[in-house]
Amino acid sequence: MSQTLLIELLTEELPPKALNNLGNHFAQSIAEGLEKAQLIDGETQFTAYASPRRLAVQVQNVKAEQADQHIVKKGPAVTANEKAIEGFARSCGVEKGSLKIINDGKQDVYAHEFTQTGQKLADLLGDIVNAAVKKLPIPKVMRWGSSTHTFVRPVHGLVVMHGADVLPVSVLGLASRHFTLGHRFLSQGEVKFIQADDYAKQLAEQGKVIASFAERKNAIQAALNEQANSLNATVAADESLLDEVTALVEYPVVLQAAFEEHFLAVPQECLILTMQQNQKYFPLLDKNGKLMNRFLLVSNLQTNDPSHIISGNERVLRARLSDAEFFYKQDQKATLESRLPKLQSVVYHNKIGSQAERVERLQTIAAHIAGYLKADKAAAERAARLAKADLVTEMVGEFPELQGTMGKYYAQLDGEQPEIALAIEQHYQPRFAGDALPENRIGTAVALADKLETLVGIWGIGLIPTGDKDPYALRRSALGVLRMLMNDSLSINELLTFVFDSFPKDLLSENTVSEVADFMQARLAVLLQNDYPQDVVAAVLAQRPDRLNDLQAKLQAVKQFKQLPESVALAAANKRVQNLLKKSDDALGEVNPSLLAQDEEKALFAAVQALQPKVQTALSTQNFQAALSELATIKPQVDAFFDGVMVMVDDVAVKQNRLNLLNLLANLLNAVADIALLNE
Repeated sequence: MSQTLLIELLTEELPPKALNNLGNHFAQSIAEGLEKAQLIDGETQFTAYASPRRLAVQVQNVKAEQADQHIVKKGPAVTANEKAIEGFARSCGVEKGSLKIINDGKQDVYAHEFTQTGQKLADLLGDIVNAAVKKLPIPKVMRWGSSTHTFVRPVHGLVVMHGADVLPVSVLGLASRHFTLGHRFLSQGEVKFIQADDYAKQLAEQGKVIASFAERKNAIQAALNEQANSLNATVAADESLLDEVTALVEYPVVLQAAFEEHFLAVPQECLILTMQQNQKYFPLLDKNGKLMNRFLLVSNLQTNDPSHIISGNERVLRARLSDAEFFYKQDQKATLESRLPKLQSVVYHNKIGSQAERVERLQTIAAHIAGYLKADKAAAERAARLAKADLVTEMVGEFPELQGTMGKYYAQLDGEQPEIALAIEQHYQPRFAGDALPENRIGTAVALADKLETLVGIWGIGLIPTGDKDPYALRRSALGVLRMLMNDSLSINELLTFVFDSFPKDLLSENTVSEVADFMQARLAVLLQNDYPQDVVAAVLAQRPDRLNDLQAKLQAVKQFKQLPESVALAAANKRVQNLLKKSDDALGEVNPSLLAQDEEKALFAAVQALQPKVQTALSTQNFQAALSELATIKPQVDAFFDGVMVMVDDVAVKQNRLNLLNLLANLLNAVADIALLNE
């Protein structure tokens, strides 16, 4: 008979940032182990549970024992020597005469057929659970007490129930039982389970624990929204904070609290970061996006009078905000400009030098890029000069995440131009995939300078990303540069060369520019494959575009061209043309019309000549769709040429002329992309 199986590990408080992942892995591994052991009746269904003090899983329709299995163990061929046959029989525990002869599809072989009695769930479950524990993604384990067992946190209890029965299983030195502990303060003592199906219900009612991570998270989110709506506010928090708080409480209660209004004079990013990062509170924003002096906290205690909880949290936050206020006031005693000498003692990399040396390069590079962007070169140079000055402020020393943001505020206080202050903040953008790009040209110039200098400098001294190791985030820098360059007609190679030349002579590897260019092309392919088919991306990038402002238009045009009925034949023809051109030993040149003997090659030459100006006109206006549509009209002449003309003939002059014609055709077919790569 199949019933629900319940397994729970009762632990000390688990790492909050890893909790949900641990719970899902544990449940998945248990279910897979049961399925592999053929102990599940029908489809595998399970529910994962994870709270600060427990990992648990319920698996539905688990059988009490395996079904008997008819086993056929194949042995040596009937033509094998006697010793091999007798050895096989001994390994099966039978006499040779008990073996059967069957055909395995190739030959007759000896076989031992028998019925294997199914094993009981209780006999198999210990190994399944222990294997699941060992497979958990735990970076660092610990021992506790006198135990030799290891786990991410000490384990104090094990529940293993099949229906209403407790199965005799041992895990991490613990014997299974039918009870657990609930909430540390709210539980009514031990929670004794009657049925495995009742786990979540009993734990919530008697133990004051919402065992499901997803259920707790939804409850917290709903309560946060309800409280925020009552204040006509919105919650300022990302998914990671909600996940972390969900992993810190077993019975969440959302409470409102407040702090003194005078703290709002500190930039709200500082206050928000303090609340979120240090205290795991949820800041509130008004309808204009301005921080309010109220916040929400998630308590792990339910009480009739939560005032002491609220006041205690307000007192802790007041101390934190006072620190932020102090740092902010202290920082205002010195301008960003006056802080620049301190950057000489901030090492960027021992082979490249200090942040002060880096700033010198950034100024030169940013001004150079600003010229191309038709931006104010002096403003870009000034923004680059001040971009790293906030690294030596008290506030950024306490909260490194605020680099750039505090630079903007301090620049404003110093009376810098608004666009310069904004550029200081936004030169770190985009910080991650999907992050916004800098808003103005000056910010773009400094952001490009910052990321390109990192790419070229770090790569040039040999710190190339390998596998999952990329300590200087060169992949992220490359993607940021590529996203910005898609908006402007700047040359990748020209920029890389200029940045390379801004470093001291012989400091960087001489192949740096070409290697970084290759690296960026590879990252570009990764970036684009989320939005376009892989073969379309490969076709366009085969041209190694140096300027990316028309890249999206080309990709869209090739994607549309691929849908045309002529595209498959033209792609195949282009591939054939390229293969023939590779066989040419001589330089390719002009087509000599007098050497065109066959009607098919004359027709193709005429079609190419007629098509060239149309394609060039379309390309000059970046109408790549029109250019590719025009190419589709040449299919009949291309097909006729390959059906009726032999290219590699003995007459050297005729052969060369036909190769010249194919080269002319190839230049036309590849004007937008290498269409030979389509449909691969």
